Amino acid sequence: MGCFGMFVGSAGDVLDDDPVGRLKVFVYELPSKYNKKILQKDPRCLNHMFAAEIYMHRFLLSSPVRTLNPEEADWFYTPVYTTCDLTPNGLPLPFKSPRMMRSAIQLISSNWPYWNRTEGADHFFVVPHDFGACFHYQEEKAIERGILPMLQRATLVQTFGQQNHVCLKEGSITVPPYAPPQKMQTHLIPEKTPRSIFVYFRGLFYDVGNDPEGGYYARGARAAVWENFKDNPLFDISTEHPTTYYEDMQRAVFCLCPLGWAPWSPRLVEAVIFGCIPVIIADDIVLPFADAIPWEEIRVFVAEEDVPNLDTILTSIPPELILRKQRLLANPSMKQAMLFPQPAEAGDAFHQVLNGLARKLPHGPGVYLKPGEKILNWTAGPAPSTRSHLAPPSPLAAPKGNAGLRRPSDRFALKSSFFSSSHSLVLLSPKQQQKSVASSAAPKFSMRVASKQAYICRDCGYIYNDRTPFEKLPDKYFCPVCGAPKRRFRAYQPPVTKDANSKDVRKQRKAELQREEAIGKALPIAIVVGVVALVGLYFYINIGFQG
Repeated sequence: MGCFGMFVGSAGDVLDDDPVGRLKVFVYELPSKYNKKILQKDPRCLNHMFAAEIYMHRFLLSSPVRTLNPEEADWFYTPVYTTCDLTPNGLPLPFKSPRMMRSAIQLISSNWPYWNRTEGADHFFVVPHDFGACFHYQEEKAIERGILPMLQRATLVQTFGQQNHVCLKEGSITVPPYAPPQKMQTHLIPEKTPRSIFVYFRGLFYDVGNDPEGGYYARGARAAVWENFKDNPLFDISTEHPTTYYEDMQRAVFCLCPLGWAPWSPRLVEAVIFGCIPVIIADDIVLPFADAIPWEEIRVFVAEEDVPNLDTILTSIPPELILRKQRLLANPSMKQAMLFPQPAEAGDAFHQVLNGLARKLPHGPGVYLKPGEKILNWTAGPAPSTRSHLAPPSPLAAPKGNAGLRRPSDRFALKSSFFSSSHSLVLLSPKQQQKSVASSAAPKFSMRVASKQAYICRDCGYIYNDRTPFEKLPDKYFCPVCGAPKRRFRAYQPPVTKDANSKDVRKQRKAELQREEAIGKALPIAIVVGVVALVGLYFYINIGFQG
């Protein structure tokens, strides 16, 4: 079930499962060029937000769920470090990742029989980059690439989570980005420190380098935050990154977690760890371990289009509800589930991944192939998405929007924070309330929203209705359902409903398209036949008249 499962933490607590005894994992022993040598070349990989792939490998090597007998394994893990090729600034360059992943799979498929019997359906891979197994930091390129074809049957453990997106396939397990616990512990402040900051945010509002005209970065949500609330006394927001960043989050009631180029960032982890109520501004985001963590009870969701009303929304939340969310965030199990500690501890992110894998067992009959049967095309281009077969949208995911655009270029997204169980709430003074009301009465700046012209794939009926204008998609864009090239799309005028891309609705639309195309093909022939008949009739009448 993964991130689309129906198991949800209840009563404000994390779903408490012990994976030990519920599954066995076989770890492939690969040559060190796929993992250890890459890390030796650049130890910075241990501290960046994609480090989960390294720590998951280390955890599994000593985990009680590991088995040395592959015949008794429920799952197979291939340790490939795909995000450890770093720039001088510490950002990963995943350009070699597809080739490395393909090479690793060719190796295990030629030296062990287990991949070939399922084509990876009982294998899992940790792919924590911006857009997961699409392996690119720019969304246009990620969409163009799609998930590697040979990974289409595998389970992907990834930080990227967004519904209705090419780079998130059914059954993936969405995990939090890595945040170093030891580093964050040094910035703890006393638990009873008053939360004197109402709304807190540090980061980019505009990405001039990658979005010079504005309006595409964060789909305009961050710009709307700045334009509407930069002078609001309740909002402590800035592009500056102070040395007290960690401490400030522990003094804040609400911490903004807006999308950047992608919907996720470490701010969500930081907010939970520091007991600061996360205000999620990212339509369609799929939250980490959504089948185990009761996100509905601890976060505040604000739709991107409602950002201009953010002050009214937050000041309208009753104090007793704020206190309840703070108490739930103070629960150690909530914090533990978001961390990859060394050594591992019960209930941490490692165990949540194992729980997600255990809930998928036993494997269904469709996992194992018949002798000689092949499903995957290793040489195919961008892999079609399976989103038409997704489970109903998770109630923990935001209800609106579609895809973000490019990679998160926010340099502050690499920072992290830690524990705070403070519940104290500083209520607004009458003077502050008056300032808030005055600010609310000021003109609101709406976000820049791209064209909403929909386009339909003439081959399968899939409707593209994302906020990125269709004409701005790369020429090599492919339909995420059937893989049809961009030229097979045409403008679609009827209103687009929420279930427009559900399997049944799309099938009906595909049948209509086929009828239209059949009529379109038959019509020219009928016209030609009609013209020939008229010409024949004309000559027949003329000859008869002359005679």
